[in-house]
Amino acid sequence: MTTWNLQGTTSHILICNGSSCKKHKGEEVAEAIEEEIEKQGAQSLIHTTVTRCNGRCSDACVVIAYPEGVWYKEITPKLAKSLVRKHLQGERLEENVVYTYDGQLVAASERGAKGKKKK
Repeated sequence: MTTWNLQGTTSHILICNGSSCKKHKGEEVAEAIEEEIEKQGAQSLIHTTVTRCNGRCSDACVVIAYPEGVWYKEITPKLAKSLVRKHLQGERLEENVVYTYDGQLVAASERGAKGKKKK
C-alpha cells in the first residue's frame, strides 16, 4: 500500500468513476487530469482521487475540486485538461459548474437543484 506525502498540497481533485461516469469516459478523464497535472509540473500541488459514485449520475462525468468545493458536470478528457489549467490559475470551468460551496453546497442552476431523494 502506498502512503503519499501530501505536504504542500493545495488542491484535491476527486474524479468519479461510478458506473455512469465510467460510461462517459471517467477513466479517460482521470488519465487526462493526471497527464495535465504532470505537464503543468503541479504534482506536488494537486492530489487526485478516483472515487466511486458521487450521486450525480445525470451529470456524468463528475469532477469535484477542493478546497473550493466546486462540482463539475459533463467533464470530457479535453475539458479535464482545461479544468486543471484553470484550477491552477484560480479560475473555473463556469459552463460546467453544477455546485459551488459557500458554507454549504449551492446549486449553480435549477438543473443542479434537481435530484432524487436517497433511499
